[in-house]
Amino acid sequence: MRWKGRRERMRAVLAGEGCVRPASVFDAGSARIAASLGFETAMLAGSIASLAVLGAPDLILLTLTELSDLALRISRAADLPLIVDADHGYGNALNVQRTIEELEFAGVAVITIEDTQLPRRFNEAKPELVLVEEGIGKMRAALAARRDPSLVIAGRTTVSAAGVAGAIARAQAYRRAGVDAIFFAGLRTSEELETIAAAVPPPILLGGTPPGLADHEALARRGVRVALQPHLSFSAAMAAVFVTLKALREGTPPPAIGGTAPPALMRMIACEDDYRAATAAFLASSGS
Repeated sequence: MRWKGRRERMRAVLAGEGCVRPASVFDAGSARIAASLGFETAMLAGSIASLAVLGAPDLILLTLTELSDLALRISRAADLPLIVDADHGYGNALNVQRTIEELEFAGVAVITIEDTQLPRRFNEAKPELVLVEEGIGKMRAALAARRDPSLVIAGRTTVSAAGVAGAIARAQAYRRAGVDAIFFAGLRTSEELETIAAAVPPPILLGGTPPGLADHEALARRGVRVALQPHLSFSAAMAAVFVTLKALREGTPPPAIGGTAPPALMRMIACEDDYRAATAAFLASSGS
């Protein structure tokens, strides 16, 4: 299976003693750049997928098909373990099974399934969590749908919504159900992480770093194996597009516009050398 090697590398990261920061990617080109820079893994966030595909905020407007299509494009572009935020699995436990099937086929290395009540219900004052029993059912369904045992299934819960004790109880329940890792979002303080780390064994994935715990080694000592950073790459790309198009619209001559990628970088992103070699091998006369 072509995806197995990257999934095994991801499992080695989770089984290790260090903490890595994934590259936030949003398309094939950004994935190739991340791989060229030596990132151990990459992350496709739900919010970024929604922006990249729909130009819409993270309100569960994206469909599973759109997410899996984007994940497949990223997976085939770079040999980099990809973590995908699959939100609530796009429905109930049966929908979670379909989500796992599609994303496993798309080459994803880690799929996170959260226990938030999504999409938000009518007149809901703030995001709520599903009953823990429903969350357990979703985790069990995800594991049952997995075909490649090297694929990582991570249960996700939100500390700011569940409270520290509630998040620990949910994490322990999901681990007993068999998930490979726990993803905690909404952590607010280093003390919260200390309490959680004492009760939940690694590997832990963090959706944001509490103040005072930016150091990789400090996170690693608390069982954190993957810690997300802000998704700046997409934001930076959009800023560059805006500045460039604005300059062109205002009549700036193209040669006067700076900040564009040098030709060597564009050749790398497009794998131009590989395509040139294939052209020479398969489209040129063989002489026979």
